[in-house]
Amino acid sequence: MDPLEALTEIAFLLERERSSRFKSKAFRTAADVVAGLSEDHLRDPARLRRTKGIGPSTFAVVTQALEGRVPDYLAELRRRAESAGTGTSALRGLLRGDLHCHSDWSDGTTPIATMLAAAEHLGHEYVALTDHSPRLTVARGLSAERLVEQLDVVATFAGRDTRLLTGIEVDILEDGGLDQTDELLDRLDVVVASVHSDLRADAGRMTRRMLAAVANPHVDVLGHVTGRLVEGSRGLRPPSQLDAERVFAACAEHGVAVEINSRPERQDPPDDLVRVALDAGCLFAIDSDAHAPGQLGFIDHGAERAERLGVPAERIVTTWPVDRLLEWTRRS
Repeated sequence: MDPLEALTEIAFLLERERSSRFKSKAFRTAADVVAGLSEDHLRDPARLRRTKGIGPSTFAVVTQALEGRVPDYLAELRRRAESAGTGTSALRGLLRGDLHCHSDWSDGTTPIATMLAAAEHLGHEYVALTDHSPRLTVARGLSAERLVEQLDVVATFAGRDTRLLTGIEVDILEDGGLDQTDELLDRLDVVVASVHSDLRADAGRMTRRMLAAVANPHVDVLGHVTGRLVEGSRGLRPPSQLDAERVFAACAEHGVAVEINSRPERQDPPDDLVRVALDAGCLFAIDSDAHAPGQLGFIDHGAERAERLGVPAERIVTTWPVDRLLEWTRRS
């Protein structure tokens, strides 16, 4: 098989299984190197071994691919993905896009172009770039100046098979305000609003905080509602306390979608709160919250959960075509 395709698929599968970002980065770096090498260079083992960016593991992948076979490491990752993969979901086939992903402009691992290429590979009609807002300094949140710069970069991807939407994951501040200027939020296609601080606040304060954010006309999606963590290397975290009935009633009133966050360590909202949101008449967005290209595939998990919980496809905004989606986000 093609060495570049093999290296890229390995990186994608490592990212999807949430392996070390250093490991997946090594394969993406090798892929970038291989893309610039001549055929003669690739087929000269001694020269290839000495090439910067090619290590023992990536060298083995390249040489085995050039021999005309699936590299051993790729075959093993494919087997692991199949054994750990999700089942067939009818709802997954109806999803057209993803409204929550990150690039290396904030705490994602890869450039925008690489995220977009992965979305194209998955057949997405659209994907929203939603890097963090400035207050989240640990995630290199975008200042107003950097966000303006990013908007210019996003414009250069016009005309691609997958439409790249402008967006942000904006922090909900303690008073319910949003961590970016109204002028900039008004320029974006998609605004995901999430709580990242003071997650252990009492239910009254958290409820007031979310109600204020949901009422903001710029907000389109309420991200990972409870902030819980149920597995993974980051440890466990209980869900934030809030009056879910009031928050979801406000979401339904203002046309804000409740995110079904597909990250395996989040699975947020919990099943019981998804049912509360259903009863409240909410819209939903099944999102990956991807921080690496392979993680865009997390929406498989979100689709299975939504299908199991009986969420109707017509109430999931990420099943909508892009024109209808943008008409909804511009409703204010």
